[in-house]
Amino acid sequence: MPGAAPPERRRPRPDTGAAVRALLVALGVVSTGMAVVGAFVPLLPTVPLLLLAAACFARSSETLHRRLLEHPRLGPLVRAYRDGTVPRRAKVTAIAAIWASILASALVVPLPWVRVLLIAVAAAVTVYLVRLPTRAR
Repeated sequence: MPGAAPPERRRPRPDTGAAVRALLVALGVVSTGMAVVGAFVPLLPTVPLLLLAAACFARSSETLHRRLLEHPRLGPLVRAYRDGTVPRRAKVTAIAAIWASILASALVVPLPWVRVLLIAVAAAVTVYLVRLPTRAR
């Protein structure tokens, strides 16, 4: 076409594969660490952080992904979620831990509306956990 500007030449993008993989590995390691802390700290989610770590590792490091899934404590949580079920023992432990930590927090917090909010959150999470499918032995 006369008068038309020549098509813009695309410059090849630098290889970002290694950088993206390194970022995903770092995010997976941080998520795994936070998930371990979340097992002991109320309101810091454990399973969602493990799922994030598993997704990061699946896209960046086959070795770390396999190690997470084969871990004796963390692996069953990820595998159970992937299967769509939760072990009965995990449900009971989670509900007991939630209520123990929430009730302890409610005793310390001086504001009545915060106490009510804490108990409402614990009740909602309990209902959610009870409604999840339980894995048969």
